[in-house]
Amino acid sequence: MLELDGSDAGGGYLRSALSLAALSGRAVTVEGVRGSRPEPGLKPQHLAAVQAVAAACDATVEGAELGSETVVFEPEPVAGGTVDVTVDTAGSIGLVFDALLPLATRLDDHLRVSATGGTDVLWAPPLSTYRAVKLPLLRSLGLPAAVDVDRRGFYPAGGGAATLSLAPADPPPLALTERGDRTGVRVRSLASESLSEADVAERQAEACVAALEADGATVAERTVGYVETASPGSVCTVRADYEESVAGFDALGEQGKPAEDVGREAASDALAVGKHEAAVDEHLADQLLVVLAVAGGELTVPAVTDHVRAGLDLLDAFGYAVDVAEERGRIRLTA
Repeated sequence: MLELDGSDAGGGYLRSALSLAALSGRAVTVEGVRGSRPEPGLKPQHLAAVQAVAAACDATVEGAELGSETVVFEPEPVAGGTVDVTVDTAGSIGLVFDALLPLATRLDDHLRVSATGGTDVLWAPPLSTYRAVKLPLLRSLGLPAAVDVDRRGFYPAGGGAATLSLAPADPPPLALTERGDRTGVRVRSLASESLSEADVAERQAEACVAALEADGATVAERTVGYVETASPGSVCTVRADYEESVAGFDALGEQGKPAEDVGREAASDALAVGKHEAAVDEHLADQLLVVLAVAGGELTVPAVTDHVRAGLDLLDAFGYAVDVAEERGRIRLTA
């Protein structure tokens, strides 16, 4: 039994530990779950991740309950099939899917995971960004994954619904070291139908496009839409395309926050990526570590953030060797 200490980490540490346990077949105990957070222990989205990964590999689990700070996870081989999971409140569906994505490398049949909860919420990548940036990048790396969104769910009601589809994969070693020049950006603005009379989606998009173009960016695509939701909300996503990679940025609407500020915030984050030359942005850096460990290869990231450092420590605990080298203001990771 591998014993892990999550007292200095957050939910991402637990999700990666679950992924690596399922991939390696090793039983693990994670103590101090989310110990670095003001309210440690399992929250609804973390519990849903435990349940979803457990269902995908028929794992025996102890501590799968809200507030639990210790999780014991004993997996069987990963199998395909269908999994249904509920994230209570507006907990992030995307973060649940994150724990499952690497399992494609061990599947012997297709896996479909349907989840309900929050689709576009704070402290998690909105599914708009997830589908426009992360999944296309993973598919280009040889990991076929798709997410269909049946219903959007904003904070606080949630009520969104989406399905992750994974196919068996054997990705080649990563060769994600150069970003190249920016070739264009795409803007997608989405809002609840109840906000359509105020033109929230249009105003977000217009402000975002104006800020990008003022900085010299070429906006190749601008999409605006409205959807029925249980509680009002909005999201603006920017996808920046580069010769060798892609980056994503987003901002969420909040009560009292002008739609124009949402658009400008998403644009500002996208423009700031020019400060480094790593292949991926800081948001994707730690999320690709498990794929790097399993597939091998090379990946450059902007910096060794706390999330990246925790991820590297976790890989080391599972016996994956990753070399870390600094070069030209970026970090090269080699597995």
